Amino acid sequence: MQQLLTETAAVQTLLNTFLGGIILLVSIVVSINSIVLSYDIISIGAQEDRLRGTLEFRTELSHLTDTEYTTIDPATFLSMMVGEINQRAHELETVTEELEGDDAEELRNHIETILQTIEYVEKSVEETGGGEFSSLWLGLDLNLGPLMQRSRVLQRAYADALSESGDERFERLIRAFELIITGRHFFKTLYYKREFSMLSRTLLIVSLPAILATATMILAINANILPQILIFGLSPLLTFVAAAFTIALTPFIILTAYMLRVATVTLHGTDTEPFVL
Repeated sequence: MQQLLTETAAVQTLLNTFLGGIILLVSIVVSINSIVLSYDIISIGAQEDRLRGTLEFRTELSHLTDTEYTTIDPATFLSMMVGEINQRAHELETVTEELEGDDAEELRNHIETILQTIEYVEKSVEETGGGEFSSLWLGLDLNLGPLMQRSRVLQRAYADALSESGDERFERLIRAFELIITGRHFFKTLYYKREFSMLSRTLLIVSLPAILATATMILAINANILPQILIFGLSPLLTFVAAAFTIALTPFIILTAYMLRVATVTLHGTDTEPFVL
C-alpha cells in the first residue's frame, strides 16, 4: 500500500477526478431541488384544486370512520384505517347469511384472510412503536390491492343474492380499502419530497467543504507538503491520502445512502398498479 501511495501523480489524478465529480454533483443537486420546488410553485387555481381534494378526502374519511379526522402521521392513519377495515370485515360476516353453500364459504374465507392481514398489521404497528419510517414501510408492504379487487369480484358475483344492506356493507369495505391505499401512496409521495429536500440540503452543506479540502490536498501533494503526524503507527503519507479519499468520497456516500432508501421504498406498494412484474 505504501508503494502505491508514493505514486503521487496517480493519487492526484484520482483526487482531481473526485473533485470534478463533486462539482458535477452540486449541479445535479440544484436540478433535483428545482424538480422538488416545481411541485409547490403552481397557479392559485391549482392550489385551490389541491386544497379542495384534501378537504374532500378528510371529509370522506371522517364520514367513513365516524370520527373527526385530524391525523397527520403514517402510524396514526394506519392504525385508524386497519381498525376501520377490521370493523367493516366483521360487519360483512352477516352477509354470509344471505348466501348459501359454496358462496357463503367462499365469502367466509375471504373475510378470514382480511382479518388475518389486519391482525398482522395491528401487531406490527405495536412492535414498531409508531416509528415514522417503520409505519410507512409497513403500510407500503401491505398487500391490500388483491384483497380490494377480490372484494369487488365477490360483490359482483353475489349481486343478485345480496340485499341492499349487504351490498352497502361491501361498498363500505371496498371504500375503506381505497382510502387506505390512497393515503399510503400520498405518504409515499411526501416521503419522496422530504428525502430529496434533505438530500439537496445535506449535499450542499457537505460538498463545499469537500471541494475545498480536496483541492487543498491536491495542492499539498503537488508541493510535497505533508503533515508529519503518526496515527496508530501509520505513515504520514498513508494517513493523509486516506483522509483525502474519505473526504472526497463523503458526498457520494451520502448520495448512495439516500438513493438506496428511495429505491427500496419505490419497489414497495405496487400491488394496486394495473400490471405487476
